[in-house]
Amino acid sequence: MDEEVECSILQCSGHLPQYFALPRRQSKASGCQKGWAGTLRCAVESDTATGAFLIPYFIALLFEGIPLLHLELALGQYLRKGSIGAWNTISAYLGGIGVASWMVSVLISLYYNTVLTWVMWYFINSFQEPLPWSVCPLNENRTGFNEECYESTAVNYFWYRKTLNITPDIAESGRLQWWLILCLAACWAIVYLCTIRGIETTGKAIYVTAIFPYLVLTIFLIQGLTLPGATEGLIYLFTPNLSTLKNPRVWLDAATQIFFSLSLGFGGLIAFASYNPTKNDCEKDAVTVAIVNSMTSLYASIPVFSVLGFKATTAYWDCLDRNIINIINEFDLPEESIMRQNYTSWISFLNSSYPEKIAGLKLKSCDLQEFLDQSVSGTGLAFIVFTQAIILMPGSQAWAILFFIMLFSLGLSSMFGNIEGVFTPLLELQIVPKSAPKELLSGIICLISFLIALCFTLGSGSYWIDIFDRYASSVPLLVIAFFEVIGVVYIYKINRFSKDVEWMTGRKLNLYWQITWRFISPLLLLIVFTAFVTLQLQKPPSYTAWNPKYEGFPMKEEKVYPPWVQAICVLLVALPCMCLPLAALFHLVKQKRRSKDPSLVPSEVFSCQGANINFSHPKE
Repeated sequence: MDEEVECSILQCSGHLPQYFALPRRQSKASGCQKGWAGTLRCAVESDTATGAFLIPYFIALLFEGIPLLHLELALGQYLRKGSIGAWNTISAYLGGIGVASWMVSVLISLYYNTVLTWVMWYFINSFQEPLPWSVCPLNENRTGFNEECYESTAVNYFWYRKTLNITPDIAESGRLQWWLILCLAACWAIVYLCTIRGIETTGKAIYVTAIFPYLVLTIFLIQGLTLPGATEGLIYLFTPNLSTLKNPRVWLDAATQIFFSLSLGFGGLIAFASYNPTKNDCEKDAVTVAIVNSMTSLYASIPVFSVLGFKATTAYWDCLDRNIINIINEFDLPEESIMRQNYTSWISFLNSSYPEKIAGLKLKSCDLQEFLDQSVSGTGLAFIVFTQAIILMPGSQAWAILFFIMLFSLGLSSMFGNIEGVFTPLLELQIVPKSAPKELLSGIICLISFLIALCFTLGSGSYWIDIFDRYASSVPLLVIAFFEVIGVVYIYKINRFSKDVEWMTGRKLNLYWQITWRFISPLLLLIVFTAFVTLQLQKPPSYTAWNPKYEGFPMKEEKVYPPWVQAICVLLVALPCMCLPLAALFHLVKQKRRSKDPSLVPSEVFSCQGANINFSHPKE
């Protein structure tokens, strides 16, 4: 299980496009906001970040994140084009990079709004008193609590049963959940309205949504540190388990975390950086945004793991208490004769004296480390961890409302950037005419996305979101980033790019940028990609299922994906990656046709070599 729990609150998906779309006076707040949007994904879709994960995380930040962020900002700012246009300017054979980035944005947009659907559902239920995830419902006979809820917790029950109505296996689709469909429709309607209105009208609100999460998380931090088990959670966060570093999945999670957190490989940075002044210090922007983003993620991880420690500790105590009750009843012992403190010694004594009786009780194995692992794995971390903390706070109803307003505002800003990332390349590729009304095109995109996203409202929907999140947005980003570096360094040429950056910033690139761009970044990306593919070939991909009939319940049951699901996983990885060779092949065929038929060759054929001679620095 340790191999599956290496990327949590640090696994961020904050996109930064609005950072560059706004006036410079407003863009700093927007940059902070997008860092918080990364924290949203950390909180709701990830596994966990432990001490061992921090090592590859900072290595990925230093040798991948910051260099690639600077590269994309400088490229967009200098060439003054969107992602597809910029790569076609460098070489028509690299145009597939922009198309691949667009494909990743499409796949992410399909499932990301479902996260907002969950947030909206919890927000609506936050107006109930008491909060519906604070108490277990009665069973059908009204003679006791619901068995599934009693065996786990009220928080888990509300998430897995009342929200997701999850199936015990991905092969069981289950029914469409009407409450999620209504929330999903409302979320897409809001995204559509925001897309039409644009972010320019909400500049002042960005300052509020950038600062408000710090206030909320600080309150959770104070509350979390006072809870029993908080120390164990923080020890779990900062204690390295170096054996996990041998797992390529940990390194892939670290790289994916950086890509999502800084919005690398999506194409949005290049497009929106083109709106920056040509003399803007993109190097300073890259370093500042990367550091602030990472520090924000680390700050957010502390209250999260404080509550995780509390959740795991209470689950551990509940497990001990149930075993103690069973032992006392079986051996007719006085009450309080067995306590949590002397449980281990009693078990050792009874196992040696009455092994058959103890075996017949079928006591559950109670291990705090296992509960820590289980409590931080899988989708829905925010809906389990933070809701657990909320019900312990005075005025819990008000805090629940504020918390989910915060999550919704952050997720909405990210979703707005996603839709813009899907919308703009369609115009660049001339798939739709530029004269087409933006309202109509945005409406069609949102409607199609809503219809496809209905599959995520099925009982098995959360399993599919895990698949999209794990495969559509991880390996393809590695491939895109690798070819971005290769394209700039070895096709556009690093010396030419260095002169462009020097012209914009007024200073020469130091040795750090030269070494990372030329050697370290592409080599590290290639090693992680190769190691991950090798691992997948050796061990079939698996997932954890919520199964009340599992003997280890409430811990999740680990299962292997069926072959047809594995095929879909491969397809999600291949779709964006295949855009690169297909675009190059398309251009090659086009060139050969032109060479055979002179009438097809225009009077001026653009080439990368010609650009080296004629392309001049843009005017300020």
